[in-house]
Amino acid sequence: MRLSLTQRISVVFSVLLLACCGASAWLQIRASDLHDQEVIQALSHDLASHIAHNSALMGADGPKAGALRTLFGQLMAVNPSVEVYLLDSSGRITGDDAPPGHIRRARVDLQPVQRFLANDPLPILGDDPRSVDASKVFSAAVVPGADGRPAGYIYVVLIGEARDALATRLGQSTVLRTTLGLMAVVASLGLIAGLIAFGLITRPLRRLTESVSRFDASIRSGAAPVPLVPGLPAAHAGTRDEIAILEHTFAQLVERIGLQWHELKRQDQERRELFANISHDLRTPLTSLHGYLETLSLKDDTLEGAERRRYLAIALAQSAKVGRLAQSLFELARLEQENVQLTLETFPLADVVQDVFQKFELAAQARQVRLRADIAPRLPAVCADLGMIERVLTNLLDNAIRHTPAGGEVSVELAGEDDKVGVVVSDTGPGIAPELRANLFRRAFSSGDARRQGGLGLLIVQRMLQLHGSVIELAERDRRGATFSFKLDAATSRAPLRT
Repeated sequence: MRLSLTQRISVVFSVLLLACCGASAWLQIRASDLHDQEVIQALSHDLASHIAHNSALMGADGPKAGALRTLFGQLMAVNPSVEVYLLDSSGRITGDDAPPGHIRRARVDLQPVQRFLANDPLPILGDDPRSVDASKVFSAAVVPGADGRPAGYIYVVLIGEARDALATRLGQSTVLRTTLGLMAVVASLGLIAGLIAFGLITRPLRRLTESVSRFDASIRSGAAPVPLVPGLPAAHAGTRDEIAILEHTFAQLVERIGLQWHELKRQDQERRELFANISHDLRTPLTSLHGYLETLSLKDDTLEGAERRRYLAIALAQSAKVGRLAQSLFELARLEQENVQLTLETFPLADVVQDVFQKFELAAQARQVRLRADIAPRLPAVCADLGMIERVLTNLLDNAIRHTPAGGEVSVELAGEDDKVGVVVSDTGPGIAPELRANLFRRAFSSGDARRQGGLGLLIVQRMLQLHGSVIELAERDRRGATFSFKLDAATSRAPLRT
């Protein structure tokens, strides 16, 4: 049968309580018996000596057997609890007043007698002549002989056969049953109190177990993790209650798992949107490419050379668009891996900006957009991955030029900020709608609004800067347009990287 922790503890406690009660009762009875034996033996210590030195019992040749038997009968009549025996020098019983057939031993071990005569600590137990293996307290004295040497011993059993029989009968009396009943009541009350105490002690543990079960059920069902029961006590500073600490720790764990669960749901939703938007953006150029190629194939004999070349140029442009999109997807997937390693080197950021400007010079002229660089004097070099930083600036400038109208301006500002170099890329375009700003760096596409699609470019920029321990932000400025900013560590104070 499977029992809970509380039930197992209760069973163990009950067994231990009953065992302790039984052991305590046995020890009390045993201690009481030893105390009674010691008291009786101490009070009757000289009883045998008085008998042995009674001149009326001694003759010229030693003790008078008849007189001794008469005295033994008188003593046992007056005090039925004692039994008197005469022993010779070897311990053999030579005289008694026991009923026929009651003597079970013919000899008494003299070693306890010698200890008694030597006044060793009481109680001292000796052989009971009326039992095969029993031992009882006694009184003993030497019987002097005619030549002055010991002729034997007076051996008095202080708790005799009659008292044992009486004690056996009284053991079934109302007093004993009442005593045992009271002990049972005390044990029962202790058991009930213990079970209640264990129930109170393990109640927080049961509550925690229920919370874990609900949490496991919610995880298995795929729903949001169920928080702990309301009113769960938090672990106070310095507490030594292990269960309270466990509850508090588990509550924090559930909270963190809940946040991670919601974050995973959000990322999964964004991934679904990403795939949907990618499919949409791939479908448009692929459809156009397929259409123009199909036209070239079907009307090859009727198309003029100029028209054929125009169709081919459009098809090539759409093919290049698909290629760029595929390359961006591949690059984003590579950056999402956890084992991306940076190739760090020291270089002046101003040179990288000039190289990127030269790359976009013709495109800017074609769109009638002016490029401007504002570089602070004595700008420190940076320590970063040159290829990634160049790609960051390329994506930001490409995005800014495409969304800046003719006659506008795209600028890059570099300035030293403590132990960092700040980079600001801005344009004079229409800016980014407020409803798109919250998810600008989360959604790869926003197919419903062609004005400022973050695209894979901004996702790639964000991930590259995260690998450098930096964050890209959409800065707020009074003028029109979009402004992006981030910071890189100067070469003299390189911070630890997250790779």
